[in-house]
Amino acid sequence: MRILRSLCLFAAFVPIAFAEANVKTGLDVLVEQHFAPLAGKHVGVITNFSAITRDRRHIIDVLESPEAKSAGLTLVAIFTPEHGLNGAAAAGETVRSSKQESTGVPIYSLYQPGMQRASPEMLKGIDALVFDIQDAGARFYTYTVTMQHMMEAAATAHIEYFVLDRPNPVNGVDVQGPMLDPSHFSGLGIMRIPTRYGLTMGELAQMYNAENKIGASLHVIKMQGWRRSMWFDETGLEWLNPSPNLRSLTAETLYTGVCLLEKLAIGRGTDTPFQIVGAPWLNGREVAAFLNEKQIPGVRFLPRRFRPTEAPYKDQECDGLEVELLNRDKLDTGRLGLEMLAAVLKFHPEKYDVKSGILLLGSDDAAARLARGDSGESVYQSTLEALSAFRKRRQPYLLYD
Repeated sequence: MRILRSLCLFAAFVPIAFAEANVKTGLDVLVEQHFAPLAGKHVGVITNFSAITRDRRHIIDVLESPEAKSAGLTLVAIFTPEHGLNGAAAAGETVRSSKQESTGVPIYSLYQPGMQRASPEMLKGIDALVFDIQDAGARFYTYTVTMQHMMEAAATAHIEYFVLDRPNPVNGVDVQGPMLDPSHFSGLGIMRIPTRYGLTMGELAQMYNAENKIGASLHVIKMQGWRRSMWFDETGLEWLNPSPNLRSLTAETLYTGVCLLEKLAIGRGTDTPFQIVGAPWLNGREVAAFLNEKQIPGVRFLPRRFRPTEAPYKDQECDGLEVELLNRDKLDTGRLGLEMLAAVLKFHPEKYDVKSGILLLGSDDAAARLARGDSGESVYQSTLEALSAFRKRRQPYLLYD
């Protein structure tokens, strides 16, 4: 099977300019190691279309290559997250299990009713689970939850768990946004971390394993050449849309802030998801002017009307605003999201219930402050102490300078 044949159709493969850096992902490093960590093992892989090498081979093809077979590696199962193996399914859409046509290897979907992790039957005959999926760097991006659930399944079944590390696309330095309260743990987040956590998946896996006391036999195959300060377009790697609506690094940069307003139309069903926000009842010109007066570093706001083809407000004309990214290094996406929520509540308190998006916002304290009319700036300031504590808490799990 050649996964890349369908990438252009389903994942909108978009090359970017190469930077001077020459980052090697965990998958590239595994290939250079001649698969030594997995030698002689029967392997299940947790993956989607994003798991490619620098020479554009998909992990499934790599694990079925003659080189892998010569190391005694046997691929026996494939597990897929939200959006499916090819990334074609819409957000929240159920993905059914299937089989790999050429070999009959089962493809188990972990994104269907009642199926968040592998059952014991699915894990029979597996010696090692390998996780390789490109992350978005956002707490509510469901791939991180899939990673933890499968780590728990591996621990229960006494199966080794390998994470092939990849860059945090929005850098590994910035830590921003409200912390997730335990009362709001869900499929959108299951650990007390902020909306933008500044960790790679390998680092996050170590944090999950230790702090949630999973007890997995965890191995992280590190990248080579990646530095914490790097944005994705500084790695020399090629961009693949992590999911159908994250179509650019700009959209991904804004995602952790704008997605806090998901009960509005946030660009899904348009050409610019997470870059526009609106509703039929919103006064976009007024809200944009108010937000521009706040002089939020790194962004400005333009009035914008649009008609999305996805819910909410499918096929309805929405009045709203466009978020123009001016300087990603100055932007605090936590402040961005809180300022936008506060502005919508200021002008339309009868139309918007901040608690309707509490699983994304994550914080009852922030929700209560917004509901009583506190400014976005003051709510943002109230999150900083917890963020400072999180930076210290994450320190033991950092793998890169």
